[in-house]
Amino acid sequence: MALVSDIFNQNAWGAIEFQEEVVERVDYQPQLLGSLNIFEPMYSRSRTIAVASRDQTLTLIPTSANGEPPAEYIPKGAQLRKWDAVRLAKGSTIFAIELAGVLALPFSDQTREVSAEVTDRTAGIKADMELTWEHMRFGAIQGKVVDADGTTVLFNWFTEWGIPEPDEVNFELNVATTDVRKKCRDLKRAMQKAAKGVWTPATRVGCLAGDTFFDMLVNHPQIKETKLGNERSPLLENIEGYSSIEIEGITFINYRGTDDGSSIAIGSEKSRFFPIGARGAFKVGYAPANEFKPFLNMRGQEFYGLLLEDKSGRDEWDRVELYSYPLFMPTRPGMLIGGKAQ
Repeated sequence: MALVSDIFNQNAWGAIEFQEEVVERVDYQPQLLGSLNIFEPMYSRSRTIAVASRDQTLTLIPTSANGEPPAEYIPKGAQLRKWDAVRLAKGSTIFAIELAGVLALPFSDQTREVSAEVTDRTAGIKADMELTWEHMRFGAIQGKVVDADGTTVLFNWFTEWGIPEPDEVNFELNVATTDVRKKCRDLKRAMQKAAKGVWTPATRVGCLAGDTFFDMLVNHPQIKETKLGNERSPLLENIEGYSSIEIEGITFINYRGTDDGSSIAIGSEKSRFFPIGARGAFKVGYAPANEFKPFLNMRGQEFYGLLLEDKSGRDEWDRVELYSYPLFMPTRPGMLIGGKAQ
């Protein structure tokens, strides 16, 4: 047990006793798509980001201020469209009274300092921001970026560019005679045709698979039988949940979304196919925080942090705020194909 005094009055009144036992529960935070580094960043000096399209080949071009050299040549006949980056913002106010007599961890004869609380709350907001980015990446690899409510569509890249959404592939995993390997090859062929020049020998296909889809896939007779009797047969034994397996050059990943099963989640019998290592297939534009004078017309960056203080003379609170202005985009939406187990 530790006993300390009020950090504002520096006396024994208001001291709080603690038992040195803390249990912290933290929800799982999906980070797979961010870790793949498939979204190439672009830093704009304007909230508006322009995209040039020619024969369904899309190239991001940042808008620039007057007098600046052009960022990139736009081919003759290309169509130029503009979108505003979305605004993500979250803050937290730290009131002095909240920290009065509160101990720091690990418990000892010390009190919780405002600076430490600011750091922790900033980290918490940043984690929420990065989760939101992953949510937008998750939408982008499906061609539709939605808001945090899961229903409001921010960008439907199929309709924006007039590219028809590919039909969902039925893998018919409930049928023992299904040629699953041919379905994989046909899907890869379709993706290559839709790549419009970004497919290279190093490009591979990733797939986010729901639990039922993944289980039916690895247990399908064709997949299991073709592995029997060779050195790779152990790869189909003791397969864990949320693991991955490669079939016909496609990496099937049993995707683990958020613990609530809804914020970031793929349907249990569904799958989503997307390119990995296809240069330019995905972009993310970062716009500047032009709503604040210190950042006006500056080059965009991933995060903007503000630390505000009570100017009323009472000095009762400090406030931390975090902002981000991203635009997540698939530049070849025709490559993005969905699948179902049956």
